[in-house]
Amino acid sequence: MLKFVIYAILSGLILALGWPTHGFPLLLFFGLVPLLFAENKIVQMENLKRKGWKIFGISYLTFFVWNAIGIWWLHYAQEVNSNGELQNSWISYLFPVIANSLLMSIVFQLYHWVKKKAGYTYGLPFLPAIWMSFEKFHLNWEMTWPWFNFGNGFANYPKWIQWYEYTGTFGGTLWILVGNLIIFYFLYAYINLKEKKYLRKLILYSVLWIGVPIGISYAIYYSYEEKGEEITALALQPKLDPYTEKYSKESVQIVHELIELAHTKLTPEVQFVVAPETAFPGSGPGLNIDKLEEDYLIQNIRRGFSAFPNTTFVSGVELMRFYPYEKFATKTASKYGRSDVWYDVMNSGIQLNTQDPIQYYHKSKLVVGVEHFPYMSVLKPLMGDIMLNFGGTVRTHLTQEDRTVFKNSFNNAVIAPIICYESVYGEFVTGYVKNGANVLFIMTNDSWWGNSDGHRELLAFGNVRAIETRRDIVRAANSGVSAFINQKGEITSNLPYETKGALLGKAKLNNELTFYSQHGDYLARIGLLIAGILLGYVISLEILQFLKKKKIRK
Repeated sequence: MLKFVIYAILSGLILALGWPTHGFPLLLFFGLVPLLFAENKIVQMENLKRKGWKIFGISYLTFFVWNAIGIWWLHYAQEVNSNGELQNSWISYLFPVIANSLLMSIVFQLYHWVKKKAGYTYGLPFLPAIWMSFEKFHLNWEMTWPWFNFGNGFANYPKWIQWYEYTGTFGGTLWILVGNLIIFYFLYAYINLKEKKYLRKLILYSVLWIGVPIGISYAIYYSYEEKGEEITALALQPKLDPYTEKYSKESVQIVHELIELAHTKLTPEVQFVVAPETAFPGSGPGLNIDKLEEDYLIQNIRRGFSAFPNTTFVSGVELMRFYPYEKFATKTASKYGRSDVWYDVMNSGIQLNTQDPIQYYHKSKLVVGVEHFPYMSVLKPLMGDIMLNFGGTVRTHLTQEDRTVFKNSFNNAVIAPIICYESVYGEFVTGYVKNGANVLFIMTNDSWWGNSDGHRELLAFGNVRAIETRRDIVRAANSGVSAFINQKGEITSNLPYETKGALLGKAKLNNELTFYSQHGDYLARIGLLIAGILLGYVISLEILQFLKKKKIRK
């Protein structure tokens, strides 16, 4: 079994070395090959007992290595110890590593079971079908964690994936999985049969499978012309420590510093000033959503930009909604102290200018364990208040069903106010585009993990959203990286991490819908259909065999 353990570790290392932001994604086409070899060898060992458990164990080891290396930066999240001091949080790192590896292993075990019962003809196509089904599931359930969806692996190589405007990231997932199966199949045949024709096929088919899509992508890249009229925007990067400043500093001071920061680059030509996620308030409760126009901070912002009447301010903000009695409260509401008042908290985006009513949108893809307690009625009695408090509140925030877009009276910009974690979700972002968004504003505070790969990976995932929708992106981050990204998924300008400043740039307004924007994750739905048919077929075979054996015994 030792060699199978080595195979498993090798698979995990190859996948990790292919992952953003430092990895080379070509390795992803080889990452599952050692694991597939190990699974196949174990199946053929006639005297080996509990083969299924052994395959589950080595697959878990593969995915544990990949996950553990891929999100090593998560342990930089801080929590308060018994002495009231900040320390690295290992639970925020270990829980997703352990849980996600388990889910991936279950998926691989299903592949093994189908292949064992129905043979290669059904087993090999089942793997990409069930894996895409898993990734789609991981985008939508309450413990959503799509960070390791295979299609994200090319985020730092936008010239390779220009065809994502047709397929989204599931095109990349299918590309990687089929590539692994091609390499495994012909390499296995060559090693066992020693016939050079399999080696030639291995080289030919793998080069074509990997190279042709890259060639098509480069052709699209060099022929694509960015579309739409230009707007001028200013992205603010205030550089507030999320643990010691952002939620403890006086709100008036935070707003004053945001205005001062904007004025370092502000001119009458600037149409939008964009501030990061929860840019204000600081200490104390959020703004009362039903009394926004009366709010002192809002009035301060209006005064701060009064010399620029044609400029629109877009920012992340914490909002609250109050209910006089429990019977009026939502399921996500909490009791306010010892009073009879209940309230909701929203991580929101807000837009205000001199002409239009205040517009707002509530973040609706929440970070598990920070903004959202998944399956609270079941898990909270078991786990208690184990969720991390990253400067926010340990509760489930209020969300909304539809993707609100921001319009204004001064220009033709229709803004998608994307908040932090939402930028990981492809089909979710197309919801803004379908509602008319012609430019994407990403407001984020991803400095919880310090100067590590966390913020760099989230920035890179924005490249993918730009390609899928062919929308420019204006990205404002609390400590960085703030950036402008064009419709080809290229970062055209940025402010480095841990730099306080304001980034001035241009963005184009594209109103055309890509194929992916119109049809979303259709590849995943096809995969789900195929997986369901194949799984149903194998289950039917098992039932027939069971009935046949029962009949023979009688």
